[in-house]
Amino acid sequence: MTKPPHAGSEESPARLRSIPEASVARLAVYLRKLGELAEEGADTVSSDELAAATGVNPAKLRKDLSYIGSYGIRGVGYEVAALVRQLERTLGLDHRQAVALVGIGNLGHALAGYGGFGGRGFPVTALFDVDPDLVGIHINGILVEHVRAIPQVCAERGVTIGMIATPGQAAQGVCDLFVEAGVRCILNFAPVVLQVPDEVEVRKVDLAVELQILAFHVARKHVAAAEQVASGNGHPVNGAGGLLP
Repeated sequence: MTKPPHAGSEESPARLRSIPEASVARLAVYLRKLGELAEEGADTVSSDELAAATGVNPAKLRKDLSYIGSYGIRGVGYEVAALVRQLERTLGLDHRQAVALVGIGNLGHALAGYGGFGGRGFPVTALFDVDPDLVGIHINGILVEHVRAIPQVCAERGVTIGMIATPGQAAQGVCDLFVEAGVRCILNFAPVVLQVPDEVEVRKVDLAVELQILAFHVARKHVAAAEQVASGNGHPVNGAGGLLP
């Protein structure tokens, strides 16, 4: 069944450390879907329903939720509201988060203007750039400040997560300023590998790499389709997927 929170409202460090990285990513997906179900007025959801809605194998979903001590009720499933609370606590969403974004170019401007972050518990509270045409303007009511103000502003506003959307050559310097400000979690959109102390967590988002991965899957599907056609016509296929004469 969905177990009640442990004494105090904190997850034990040992439990949090035991959750695999891949499971953490899926927990976030479950939470998003559960939030939608809650808005629709759903009280319970079965593991099969939640798995189908999130594109996950039911057994894998149940394993993921077991990491947070949630096992559902046989014949009923999971209580939506209780599971939302457990996931929010596990993912740190029961604590105040504040996000700072550096780099208000095309991508950065889109990120700064996106209202969905605040609705998910990640309000953007500070914006930075070096362009004199950008410093001093407001985006979504937030003043764009010069990057040299990062340490002071981030400390004053309690920034917990920094997002870097600068050109590659500027990213490490920005990262160093975040670390100086005490920011220990960084989401990096710049096409470089950042060097950080052990206590700083960095997640890298490289859109070009993601497109390349998708291109690989497109190519693989084309090869598979060619092999099926060749097999149906009785033509042999070489090991690389090309047709032999």
